[in-house]
Amino acid sequence: MSAFIGHLELEEALDWPALIDQLRDWYSSDAVSAPDRQVLTIEQPDGSEASLLIMPAWVPGQSIGVKVVTFLPANAGKGRATINAGYLLFDGETGQMQAALDGDTLTARRTAAASALAASYLVRKDAKRLVVVGTGQLAQSVAAAHCAVRDYDAVTIWGRNLEKANLAANALRADGFPAQASDNLEAACRSADVVSTVTASTTPVVLGDWISEGTHLDLIGAFKPDMRESDDLAMTQSQIFVDARAGASFAGDLAQPLGDGLIKPVSILADLTELCQGVHLGRTDNMARTVFKSAGMALQDLAAADLALGQSMSG
Repeated sequence: MSAFIGHLELEEALDWPALIDQLRDWYSSDAVSAPDRQVLTIEQPDGSEASLLIMPAWVPGQSIGVKVVTFLPANAGKGRATINAGYLLFDGETGQMQAALDGDTLTARRTAAASALAASYLVRKDAKRLVVVGTGQLAQSVAAAHCAVRDYDAVTIWGRNLEKANLAANALRADGFPAQASDNLEAACRSADVVSTVTASTTPVVLGDWISEGTHLDLIGAFKPDMRESDDLAMTQSQIFVDARAGASFAGDLAQPLGDGLIKPVSILADLTELCQGVHLGRTDNMARTVFKSAGMALQDLAAADLALGQSMSG
């Protein structure tokens, strides 16, 4: 009988150190096959556009999984989640379905863990100040995951709605993190060692002029060509790393400066596979500005689902 692994079970099964280690192991292996995700556009009755993302991956003979994601940006103005997802996991030998998983929680956990994994290679070891830009589903997960790989003295949450930023900071403090809200994004970024963005913005939110030497910029939210969280300077002044070249290059933070000729494909120094396999050492200069652009990968989903199923069966 197939299992359903819900929100609370996933939160428990996918604790940050275990999930980050799982991703590191899976990126270090070449066993996973993951075709490019499909992004389908859905015209809404009100004239807005929604997106349907289909993300399959498999380890031959071991496991097969697929995530289906809906992205409705118009939901933000109605107090609804903009992203919703479901995940199906199958036995790679028999083809039988093993589990259905809460795709929203799975996505939040693996996305945050992937950025934290990248941070373990790209963030200065003496980093003390983390800024999270955004107050949506991912903000708290990203803050907690980053705190699993570096010891931060201060975690600052900024959002366009200060009340939501305060709620996120309060929830993090309740979990033992040194969190606070801010209404001054420029000041927060200028004093940060790490800036992590989790918005659905179509125009730059963080400007390169605000990013100090030695700071790491972690761009998570914008995944389509017309979306943007950083400006051109933020990219041109930085050493650039990605989760995967194809997917990340499709996202606006890279697609737009690439299209304008401001950066070139060779400007992307390494992806997560190359970092985890030691092909690239990551940060080698404490004064360098680094950028990690993630757009999400089916490998991450399958790795997280595999870990969650294993934990639920052993528990």
